[in-house]
Amino acid sequence: MRKSKKQVLLFIFFSILLIFLLLFSFSWGSVYFRLSELFYGLTKGKESNVGRILWQIRFPRLIAAVLAGSALSVSGVLIQTALANALAGPSIIGINAGAGLAVVLCMVCLAKSVFILPLAAFCGAFLAMLFVYGIACAVGLSRMTLVLSGVALSSLMNAGISTLTTIHPEIMGNLRDFQNGGFMGISMKQLLPATGLIVFALVLTWIFAGELDILSLGKDTASSLGLPVEVYRFLFLALASILTGAVVSFAGLISFVGLIIPHMSRLLLQGGTKRALLALSALLGANFLLLCDTVARTLFTPFELPVGILISYVGVPFFLWLLFGARRKRYD
Repeated sequence: MRKSKKQVLLFIFFSILLIFLLLFSFSWGSVYFRLSELFYGLTKGKESNVGRILWQIRFPRLIAAVLAGSALSVSGVLIQTALANALAGPSIIGINAGAGLAVVLCMVCLAKSVFILPLAAFCGAFLAMLFVYGIACAVGLSRMTLVLSGVALSSLMNAGISTLTTIHPEIMGNLRDFQNGGFMGISMKQLLPATGLIVFALVLTWIFAGELDILSLGKDTASSLGLPVEVYRFLFLALASILTGAVVSFAGLISFVGLIIPHMSRLLLQGGTKRALLALSALLGANFLLLCDTVARTLFTPFELPVGILISYVGVPFFLWLLFGARRKRYD
């Protein structure tokens, strides 16, 4: 009862915090708006200069940050549970880079369609996932094998991205932002197809959260309880690839969110079901990425720092702490 009450308080706190961050991000930027101006711009819509800034520039950006934070965080929970590896994450095992290479290939071979890019990113993310998982299974599914395979694959995929954009410089107007990850210049038209994929994957994840609980008990225990382990492992990895690929299609290669947020959520929950972990991770991820993006675009005004760079300053020390920290223990 006490644990349930604590979880409710956590959800209420981070929901209120998200509302506050949305209002703060709306008003704060290279142009600052007071609350009265903010209310005026939101109610008048695109009829005023303030309304155009809010609805055409800041609103798509805020939605993108919330979607990306939630999707990457839930993807991290799925990957860590399916692979039983606390060091795994979309960027750590090369899924981000695989999705990024697929996006660039799509731009070279096909038109730069906002409807095609999310599907291409999913295909790249899923193939990268299967490749790393296949290598890890072939030589032993250990933590270090998975991480090292992911690092090698990421380097190869990033080299492919650089090669393609060197040969075809016209396909990537702003390669720096894509490789670092960010939301500059994003529009609702770009977001709509990816949003559909993210919502679809989140709904399926929520439906199968009970099976994710059983899978987290370990392969042998899950099998003894009648769960077809490989089927559900494949399903959860596919859902993680959909979530990651959709984010890469509009935000580029944002790293470490899928590694940091699931661990922070577990630390706050201190137990509970996977459904609670998924919900808190989505909420916490939205808060985290929204805050990071607001800081990144206002810290050096009028210059803007890609949000992926700021997150890397946090993510790399966190990853090293997981890798070498004395408190590291086996993932449960």
